[in-house]
Amino acid sequence: MKLEPTTPSRVYIDFFQFESNRYWAFKQMLLGPIAIQKTSGLQFFKFLGTGGGNGFSLRPDFGTYAVLTLWDSPRDYQNFTANHPYWKTYQKKAAYQRTIGLVPVHSHGKWNGNNPFANHIEKTTSTLAYAPVAVLTRATLNRNRLLSFWRSVPHAARTIETAKGVLFYKGVGEWPWVQQATVSIWENFEAVNTFAYKHRGHAEIVRKTKAQKWYKEDLFSRFVVASDTQFQPTIQ
Repeated sequence: MKLEPTTPSRVYIDFFQFESNRYWAFKQMLLGPIAIQKTSGLQFFKFLGTGGGNGFSLRPDFGTYAVLTLWDSPRDYQNFTANHPYWKTYQKKAAYQRTIGLVPVHSHGKWNGNNPFANHIEKTTSTLAYAPVAVLTRATLNRNRLLSFWRSVPHAARTIETAKGVLFYKGVGEWPWVQQATVSIWENFEAVNTFAYKHRGHAEIVRKTKAQKWYKEDLFSRFVVASDTQFQPTIQ
């Protein structure tokens, strides 16, 4: 699937799956940020673990990881993926990689005190009205609300599983149980809006979020999916 938005994507999320090399991949949650933090053109990045099962679980998925990046230009990302020795090693260690290029169209809230996407919002056009849409939600949980939040997670998982128009979803996060995020891909904006504003199960989750004050900090962002590629690197 390849689309041509009016502005090339500068946000990418790369999902990696590991069959072997799982311990190596786990260590990259600490080592990866050190390895790429001084990369030219890199504005923002996060190495993210994922949840087990359907992605919404207290049990981590030690075989799947994601790397979210924001760049000055698409060329910076292309140069990084083609030439950076750390990234080339990461790819070779993985059994599968999925790269999703994103164009921010809406973002509010904060991630570690800032909104990394706020200054990069692009207006949607009629040609993109029916393009696939990605939604990123991220939150730091209030520690005294952890039990209440995780009790509601199975219901949230069932809600998105039954949503019309969802193509992909995965729970991700920086720290297990406390800093959580979800990435989902939808057929189009209509599908996202129907789920957000008309789905009873989702409305109940939103109500609980506000009433029980689950989040210390949260961010909600929407993107047009500009590209979506999948391949299997050579495992080493």
